[in-house]
Amino acid sequence: MERRKDNKGRVLREGEYQRKNLSYEYRWRDKSGKRHSIYAPTLDELREKEKKVQRNILDGIVAKTNIKINDLYERWKEIKRGIKKTTYTQYCYLYERYIKDEFGQIKIDDLKRTDIKAIYNYLIDKYSLKKNSISSIHIVLHQVLDIAVEDELLRYNPADNALKGVECVKTQPRKALTMQEQTIFENYLSQEKASKWRAIFTVMLYTGMRAGETIGIRWCDIDLEKDMIDVNHNMVQKLHDGAIEFMVNSPKTAAGKRKIPMLPKVKEAFLMEKERQKELGLTCKVNIGGYTDFIFLNNNGNIYDTKLLNLALERIIKKCNNELIESGSSILLPHISCHTLRHTFATRMAEAGLSPKAIQSILGHSDIRISMNLYVDSTDYLKLSAIKELENYLINAETETTDNKDKQ
Repeated sequence: MERRKDNKGRVLREGEYQRKNLSYEYRWRDKSGKRHSIYAPTLDELREKEKKVQRNILDGIVAKTNIKINDLYERWKEIKRGIKKTTYTQYCYLYERYIKDEFGQIKIDDLKRTDIKAIYNYLIDKYSLKKNSISSIHIVLHQVLDIAVEDELLRYNPADNALKGVECVKTQPRKALTMQEQTIFENYLSQEKASKWRAIFTVMLYTGMRAGETIGIRWCDIDLEKDMIDVNHNMVQKLHDGAIEFMVNSPKTAAGKRKIPMLPKVKEAFLMEKERQKELGLTCKVNIGGYTDFIFLNNNGNIYDTKLLNLALERIIKKCNNELIESGSSILLPHISCHTLRHTFATRMAEAGLSPKAIQSILGHSDIRISMNLYVDSTDYLKLSAIKELENYLINAETETTDNKDKQ
């Protein structure tokens, strides 16, 4: 039987065909009997693709011509279990914000490890993403592509080691406010024009609570007689169809569930907020997962979101610095975020001589190293205080040694 040939007289192998437009096609069936085809403009290119197909067949890799990364992502959402709801929500947000619209459309048959590196570099350059964000995106993308490996759609995960060599935007170390800067900030908050924000930022500054914990605190969570705050949940935010959605979640770790003693300024802030809402006739109008009666409300009776609070801080710092410049002050306030206030409280506790264990407990950290390494600045005040203590110790020790010699 005469074998088929192309228009150049070359013999075509089994499964190879020349099409009417003179391009080439290779057809085969997978182990389930389903038909598949690949195409190429030349016979040489087609045969290179055939080699890959044959290798996949020998390795048990299923044909996956039209499967996209987004198809795997939808499957991942269906089967992913074993992580906290907040973590799952964050992973979904990052994927849908940075991967889905463009990179998610890539067919996994065309995906290479260098493509993943290119994706990360592109996101860093375009959005100035920090290390933590890129790491989280990598985690979810790696898990999504793992599904293709498990289902024998890919021989290996293209995201393996894809973070190696990727340079993220370097961030400046977090800095707490100095005592002088904190005083300037508090003085500005005490003015009538900043009265709307005084209570919530004072509570953050003197409890070290996270923004989500502060936003979610309810009147039933504070005991004004025993001066105690019960931190038992966290307000989580996610972006859905361009709008902020809130949900209540338990603290990330057991250490996050804690009681914080109220300083007098904190108690005063709570009472001040209650009086402000009474004067304005404000009542809580939101119910989130059965949680309501939140303490801090905007003028519509709704809770704040973290982004709005950080924007408010930006405006406060800008206006405060304008006043400082006009007065000829040599000191200006640095950039402040909600996290700066938590960081500042941790540093003040260290300066006051609180034990590392107490600082860890109040901040709600599961690991004491987080409290001491990430949140406590070694300020000049703290260093000078420590050196003074050492000096006093050495003087006392020397005096005691001299006295003992005189007695002998």
